[in-house]
Amino acid sequence: MGNGLNAGRKLLENRKKFRWSDRDYKRRVLQLKRKSDPLEGAPQAKGIAIEKVGIEAKQPNSAIRKCVKVQLIKNGRQITAFAVGDGAINYIDEHDEVTVEGIGGRMGRSKGDIPGVRYKVVAVNGISLKELVKGRKEKTVR
Repeated sequence: MGNGLNAGRKLLENRKKFRWSDRDYKRRVLQLKRKSDPLEGAPQAKGIAIEKVGIEAKQPNSAIRKCVKVQLIKNGRQITAFAVGDGAINYIDEHDEVTVEGIGGRMGRSKGDIPGVRYKVVAVNGISLKELVKGRKEKTVR
């Protein structure tokens, strides 16, 4: 491949061609993250709690992390969301409307010792889960 005075076009075309080998470039240009993301690029989403599940923590930790299966309202996809806080799972019942957001792991992946869980529950029926756990607010009865 020439690097001479008149090789500019050839260098440019090759650069365009070989950029597609770069995984991050391809994902960015084709917007693969937004297409595969259940929240569709939004910071938060509402969903209906389907069931409570306990997920075992990864080694070397030994615990059952309390999570909730949630069906998103906007697109019907099912995700698993972690209920943050001591006894937080007790404030979430089946068929409650929950608000979920990313758990804060690297590049949208799972965080810590909870395998396969990328989201956390922020609110239940419009009331902050943090406030419910601390006892400042009570859950409304529908």
